[in-house]
Amino acid sequence: MSINASNTEPVTSRSNPYLSGVHTPMRTELTMENLTVTGMIPPGLNGRYLRMGPNPMAPNPDKYHWFSGDGMIHGLRIDDGRALWYRNRWIRSNAVSKALGEERVDGPRGTFDTVNTNVVAFAGRTLGLVEAGSTPIEIGETLETLRYTDFGGTLHGSFTAHPHVDPLTGEMHGICYDVAHTGSVRYVVVTPEGRVRREVKIPVKHGPMIHDCAFTQRFAIILDLPVTFSLRAGISGHTFPYRWRPGHAARVGLLPREGEARDIIWCPIDPCYVFHAINSYDTADGSVVLDVIVHDQMFSRIKSGPDSQRCGVERWVIDPATQRVERDPIDPTPQEFPRPDERLLGQPYRYAYTMGMTGPFLGTGLFKHDMQARTRQEHDFGPNRLPCEFVFVPAHAQAEEDAGWLIGFVIDTGAGATDLVILDARNFEGVPQASIHIPHIVPPGFHGNWFGNGRDLN
Repeated sequence: MSINASNTEPVTSRSNPYLSGVHTPMRTELTMENLTVTGMIPPGLNGRYLRMGPNPMAPNPDKYHWFSGDGMIHGLRIDDGRALWYRNRWIRSNAVSKALGEERVDGPRGTFDTVNTNVVAFAGRTLGLVEAGSTPIEIGETLETLRYTDFGGTLHGSFTAHPHVDPLTGEMHGICYDVAHTGSVRYVVVTPEGRVRREVKIPVKHGPMIHDCAFTQRFAIILDLPVTFSLRAGISGHTFPYRWRPGHAARVGLLPREGEARDIIWCPIDPCYVFHAINSYDTADGSVVLDVIVHDQMFSRIKSGPDSQRCGVERWVIDPATQRVERDPIDPTPQEFPRPDERLLGQPYRYAYTMGMTGPFLGTGLFKHDMQARTRQEHDFGPNRLPCEFVFVPAHAQAEEDAGWLIGFVIDTGAGATDLVILDARNFEGVPQASIHIPHIVPPGFHGNWFGNGRDLN
C-alpha cells in the first residue's frame, strides 16, 4: 500500500470529548492506494463509499461543538474486487482554503460556508451538504472541493443536510432553515435535473433546528420540535447556538406536497426531539405512519454534543382529521443513524438498519429491524470495535427489500485503525463478506452513501 500525505498543525483537545479519543481530529490529508482486503468484495460492487463529518483545524475546546467543525470527506474507491484508494480531504471553506494557502473556491455562499454533514449523489453531481446556513458544494471524483452551488440560481437561501429523494418521481425534498432567519423555515423541492421547482416559506417561532424531514405520497412532514436558536449561546461564542427550549410547543406538520403554508395540518406532540426519520407512508384509512428515532430531550446539559438520556425507535401514527399523534414505542434500546432501503422512501416498507449507541454518540453494534414483525437482529463486530452509520445498497435495481449489502466504517480502538465493512443484509449476523483495512482511526462523522459507478458524473 502506498501513502501520500500533507500535514497541518496538530489539534489540542483538553477535556472536550469530541476532540479526544476516537474523535481526535485528523491533521493530515492522505492518499492510500491498493488497500488490504479481508474476505471478498461482492462482484459488481463497483464505485465509491463516501462519508462526511467534522474535522476542526483549530478549535477552541471550551466553545467547540461536534456539529460545527470544519468539514472533512473520507472515501474509498472499489473496482473489480479491489480497494483502489482511500482519501480524506478537508472541504474548502474560505477559512480552510486560507489555512492551507489555497485560492478561494468559487460559488455562491450562504450565511456561512462550513459544509460537514452529508454527501449525496444527485442530478449527476456529488453534493456535500450542511444545514442552517450554507449552500451545497460539488465534490470531484478524488474528493476535491469543486465549487459551491445554488442549483443554477434557483435556490434562494440555505439548503438542508438531510434531503430525501422520492424514488417514484426522482425529486429531492428537504426542510431548510437558516441561523440568520429564525422566523421561518422552507420546504424545497429540487427536480431530477438539479433545479429548485418549489419553495414554500413556513412561519415558525424561535428558530427550530430541523435536521431531517420525511414525506409520503400526500404530504411533506415537518418536525417542529423544542431545539431552537439560543441567542445567549451565540453571544457567548459557542459555535453551535441551539439549545433545548421546553417552552417551545412541539408539533408535527403535514404539508400537502403541492400545498402552501396555510394548508399545513399541525399536530401537537409531547416535547421530544428527532434527528432522524426512518421512513413514512400513507395508510388506507387516511392516517400517516412516521417511524423515527426519538430522544427525550437534546442539548440541555452538555455544550459539546448530543446529550439525551433516553432514545429509541417509535412509530408515530398521525391522524390528519383529528390532528392527533399516537406514539407507539417499538424499541427503547439507544440507537441512531437509521437507514431503510431508500427505493421504498414514502412507501410501506419492512426493514430498517440502525447503529446501537452509547455516549458520546458512539456505536456499539448494528441492528436490523423487521418493522412488520417487530423483531430485531444484532450484528456484534467484536470487542473494541465501534460501528458508525451503515447504508443499505441493493444487490441490483430489482432486488427484494433486504437483498443487498450494508456498508460502513467500523473503528478498531485496540488497533488504532478502521475497516470499511461490507455485510450481507440477509446474513446479517454472519461474518462480513469483506473488510477493507485503513491503518488509522477515521473519526466518527455523520452521514455516508454508496456512489455506484455511473451515479455521479463529475
